[in-house]
Amino acid sequence: MKRNTLLVIVLSGFSLFIYQCKVSNKVSGVKKDAAGNIIVNPKPSPAYQSVKESLKSIQVPEGYHVQLVASEPMIKEPVAIVWDGNARMYVAEMRTYMQDINGTGENQPICRISLLEDTNGDGTMDKSSVFIDSLVLPRMMLCIGHKLLVNETFTYNIWSYQDTNGDGVADAKELVYKNDRPDTRNLEHQKSGLVWNMDNWIYVSCDPVRYRYVAGKLVPDSLTNSPGGQWGLGNDDYGRLYFSSAGAEIPALGFQINPSYGFLNPGDQYNRDFLAVWPIIATPDVQGGMNRLRPDTTLNHFTASCGQSVFRGDALPADLKGDLLICEPVGRLIRRAKVSDVEGKITLKNAYEGQKEFITSYDMNFRPVNTTTGPDGCLYIVDMYRGIIQEATWTAEGSFLRPRILEKGLEKNIGRGRIYRLVHDGYKPDAKPHLLDATGSTLVTYLDHTNGWWRENAQKEIIANGDLSVVPALKEIALGKHATIGKATGALARIHALWTLEGLHAIDKETLFAAYGDADAQVRKAAVWISESFLKKDDETVIAKVAALQNDPAAQVQIQLALSLSASHSEKAKAIQTAMVNKSSYSKMLASVANSVEVNNNTKLFGSRLANMPAAHRNLILNGANIYKQLCSTCHGPDGKGIVVGGGTAAAPPFVGSKRVNGDKELMMKILLNGLSGPIDGKTYTDVMAPFGATNTDEWVASILSYVRYNFGKNEKGKSPVIEVENVKKMREATAGRDKFWTLEELEANGK
Repeated sequence: MKRNTLLVIVLSGFSLFIYQCKVSNKVSGVKKDAAGNIIVNPKPSPAYQSVKESLKSIQVPEGYHVQLVASEPMIKEPVAIVWDGNARMYVAEMRTYMQDINGTGENQPICRISLLEDTNGDGTMDKSSVFIDSLVLPRMMLCIGHKLLVNETFTYNIWSYQDTNGDGVADAKELVYKNDRPDTRNLEHQKSGLVWNMDNWIYVSCDPVRYRYVAGKLVPDSLTNSPGGQWGLGNDDYGRLYFSSAGAEIPALGFQINPSYGFLNPGDQYNRDFLAVWPIIATPDVQGGMNRLRPDTTLNHFTASCGQSVFRGDALPADLKGDLLICEPVGRLIRRAKVSDVEGKITLKNAYEGQKEFITSYDMNFRPVNTTTGPDGCLYIVDMYRGIIQEATWTAEGSFLRPRILEKGLEKNIGRGRIYRLVHDGYKPDAKPHLLDATGSTLVTYLDHTNGWWRENAQKEIIANGDLSVVPALKEIALGKHATIGKATGALARIHALWTLEGLHAIDKETLFAAYGDADAQVRKAAVWISESFLKKDDETVIAKVAALQNDPAAQVQIQLALSLSASHSEKAKAIQTAMVNKSSYSKMLASVANSVEVNNNTKLFGSRLANMPAAHRNLILNGANIYKQLCSTCHGPDGKGIVVGGGTAAAPPFVGSKRVNGDKELMMKILLNGLSGPIDGKTYTDVMAPFGATNTDEWVASILSYVRYNFGKNEKGKSPVIEVENVKKMREATAGRDKFWTLEELEANGK
């Protein structure tokens, strides 16, 4: 889009926008009966509401208020936001997402990333430009220095963009991660995130990979298994990651241990009550059908959990800090979860008793899809504000959703979007950050900031700049001295200093050994985690020093020690791990951790079992293993046993022990090509098996089926688990006219 055209558009809506930006919601309160139960609106209007009306529809706890930051026409179909070091906001806009009920034109390169600025410091955006145009559904962004890293849907490539002349439009583009293979998964099953974590690795949600930023490029590190998430990725002050899987209807997972160590999701990390959600309007448009509705037709269970974040700011009440926020756009709500450490196990609980959520709305078009902590210390909410929130695979002819969407006219509600921020009584904007051109000596002072956004961005910028001049100051901070920042350093400053030294490759044993004795358990944990660079080399001095922490009073320190020792091949390291599992007061959790690590290590040996197989078959299975980790493990589980957390219902049937995995190859091909719905072996699951034939090659189908049969089947002697590509081709031709999902009853009848 030309700049002069953009200017006309911005000016044409400017007066309305100024009015909208000053509006905040005056809460009318959730309607309740005499017994205190929520009175649900059984027939909410699908009509668009003005910004003023929609703000009044959003319900928040007493003392909180929602303010508008930006809306249409400045932005449309927003899905994610990030800030650069000077608090300029980038907004990813999926402008082709579900523009009709069939998703027509979704792959057209007409989406964009907008650059928004607040020039007068009142918290609302009053300046905009189209930073990048002609994109295909941009889904991941990360600011590093003056560069914006971006990934588009259907690709693995990651590019950096930069505005070199200051006009608000990117004019320099560079490939920072190259993988030209197309991503053929449904867009809901593709990665999100690109989060620079405390440990200086950059994580994504569902792919088994993480990245390190080195000399302006992203260097990948393969993970053994997928973390299991989908849309959204949150991290806390200490580097713990929180994933969410809408496909499996699991609101939170992967937060017990870092995904580099394996996959650990105890069934009791939250209970069944946590899975229940409490909308304040009827929910007709739920993919799961009537099983997902209460008698009052409200959503009864998480089904579209996404956009989660841990609040890390300093401008809202202190009791919100460290809480996990989870978006539920089908329920038009945002959950607030309290995070607790119970003898080393992280547990979640709804922050409110009874039938209550943190943020709810009476507006049917309220679709929160992302949350994040802002530079001002407030919570930001990305509201896609639209009618349809499910992709076309689930709104097709014959689906539960389609007639309900058409009845309400939700398919017509497109082309809008709002970004809000949550404030509290008495909030006043603070000074804006200017990190991009700050000196290293200035940046280190922000490592002790009360807002996590400042701390993590200061760490990131120091490392990206490769500024070794601050190493002495960082060591001083890590040791708790005060000369650099003018006061005694807090535990978070010490942790950031340690990790910044690690990112600069300037960490030394002396600093680590001192940190092992820190009074704060999280500092000790960070020091153990960082020690892995030495443990991988079987450094006996470091092993001897960390051994003293095997009886640390803090469970998290012991758990991290057990995880980090797995990096060493030393018999001494293994002996310490064994002793901890057998003797620790936290032995139950340590045993679970040790088992996850063992499974992770055994999975790494997967390829060695294929040595005597023909090369073509071996390649099919290995390729299928990669596909499974990225896509199928989200619902079927990395171990093929399904995923059940919190006493909920499994999203998909297990492969282990399945008669179909060991049986008819044709039946499996039909299911993957055309999908499967309905009960399986008398049990109803939370989701349908989507068809994958239309968007994937015969080789792709053969690969994933061969892997499933090989890894989870019985592999009887003399019977090959491999499904040949040619057989998939024939089956595709035989079922070419089919336009609906199979049912198991139909498949089994055809097989007789």
